[in-house]
Amino acid sequence: MIVLGNYNTLKVLRSTRIGLFLGDGEGTEVLLPNKYVPEDFEIDMDLQVFCYLDSSERPIATTLTPLITRNSFAFLKVVEVGAYGAFVDWGLEKHLLVPFREQQTRMEEGKSYVVYCYLDEESFRLTGSTRINKFLSNDGVDFTTNAEVDILIARKSPLGWETIIGNAHKGLIFDSDVFRPIAIGDRMKAYIKNVREDNKIDLSLQPIGAKMLEPTAQIILEKLITSNGFLGLHDKSSPEAIQEALHLSKKAFKKAIGTLYKERKIVIKDDGIYLT
Repeated sequence: MIVLGNYNTLKVLRSTRIGLFLGDGEGTEVLLPNKYVPEDFEIDMDLQVFCYLDSSERPIATTLTPLITRNSFAFLKVVEVGAYGAFVDWGLEKHLLVPFREQQTRMEEGKSYVVYCYLDEESFRLTGSTRINKFLSNDGVDFTTNAEVDILIARKSPLGWETIIGNAHKGLIFDSDVFRPIAIGDRMKAYIKNVREDNKIDLSLQPIGAKMLEPTAQIILEKLITSNGFLGLHDKSSPEAIQEALHLSKKAFKKAIGTLYKERKIVIKDDGIYLT
C-alpha cells in the first residue's frame, strides 16, 4: 500500500522515457519523474521516496525531503494567498494548501505559521491546518516526571509558551521556567515537570531536581572551554547576567558551579570562575 504524505519503500518496476514506475508489491504503481531518478538505479531495487499528489491530482513520488509529513506539525512559510486559502512551502514543487476554513487566523503571505498536515477524507488531498488544537489530545497521557520529550514551540500565551509534544499532546512552559531565547517554530528537548489532574502538562527546558546538575554543569564547562578557561560570573552575579551568558537561572547556576567545585573542575574567585 502506498501511503500519501509519507515515505514509502517501493520497488523499481520499469524504466520509461518519463521516469521510473515504482510498485508496492500489491499492484499499485506510482511514477518517479526523471529529474528524481538516481543514476545508479536497477530494476527490482528498493527506493525510499515521498509520495503525494502532483498539480494534476495524480499520485507521484519524489526523492526530495519535505518539511512536513502527514499527521505531523511544522513551521511553514506562506508563499501565496489564493482564492481558496494560503499556500505554504513544504519543500516540494507543489505547495501545500491551507484552506480558509482551516486557518485559525487569516494567514498572510510572507509570514510563517505552525501547520498540521493531514489527508482530507472527502477530497483525498493532503491539506494543511493551523487549527492545531483539534489535532492534539492529552487524554490518557502517561508521562513520568523528568521524562525527556521532543517539542515544537507553537504559540506565546499570557502564561508562557504553548508547545506540541511529540506531534500528539499539548504542553506549557511557564515564563518563569524560560532562561534562554525561544521562538515559535523552535524544536527542542524538554522535560515533564508536572502532569495535572486535568491532564494539562507543564514542561521545563531543564531536567528537574537532581538530574539538573549534570547538564547544567556541562553547559558551564563547555562555556569555560570556549572562553579560554574563564567566565566572569560567580554566586554574587545578578540573575540577569547569568541568564544572558548561559541561559540558566541563578539557582541552576549556583548548583552547577557547586558541583563543579566539589569535583575540582573549577576554581571560584572574586572576579569569576576558572577552569582548573
